[in-house]
Amino acid sequence: MDDKVAVLQVHALCFGYPERPLWAHWSATIGPGATLVLGGDGSGKTTLLQLLAGDLLPGAGTLTLAGVALHEDTAAYRQQVFWQDPRSTALDAWGVQQWWDSLAACYPRWDAPALAAHIAGFALQPHLDKALYQLSAGTRRKVLMAAALASGAALTLVDEPVAGLDRASVQYLQQGLTDAAAQPGRAVVVAHYEALDGVPWAQVIALPD
Repeated sequence: MDDKVAVLQVHALCFGYPERPLWAHWSATIGPGATLVLGGDGSGKTTLLQLLAGDLLPGAGTLTLAGVALHEDTAAYRQQVFWQDPRSTALDAWGVQQWWDSLAACYPRWDAPALAAHIAGFALQPHLDKALYQLSAGTRRKVLMAAALASGAALTLVDEPVAGLDRASVQYLQQGLTDAAAQPGRAVVVAHYEALDGVPWAQVIALPD
């Protein structure tokens, strides 16, 4: 891929846990569009997303997002990223609409009309006044997905997006990912154990099991 059109450049990334090394001098170029991180359970998909988000810092190597290097300006790098771990309880006390409203100030390209469309597409209207801890796992994931798609973030990271979703929501998600990935200068990276039909993947990063 031409470096001039890259959204994210990863160079010589090194990271691992004491009992398991994961990446040694791994490099990748992620351009605009949809990128699939493909791998089974335990392959490191979530860890890779956390590294790309700047939540985990590599032992060595550089990540540069839209011209901003993580190691040089961590805050500016993270401001260009949307990432929410669906397993985290950090948002439990937030109301759904309250949390969405807070995000509009965080993302310059936040798209309120798109959020309204995602609320309808994911059938979230009955849940707007609830706290996130009150939601089922599938509904919580749809709340996170609606925010991810509406954020306009240069790097949007999504982990296991279809877990707990009904068929209609999966179909809407496929279209939502396609539309978000079509936005200029935007990279949408999705980690999943298989390819999602209906999403035009620009790139697939396959992790060894």
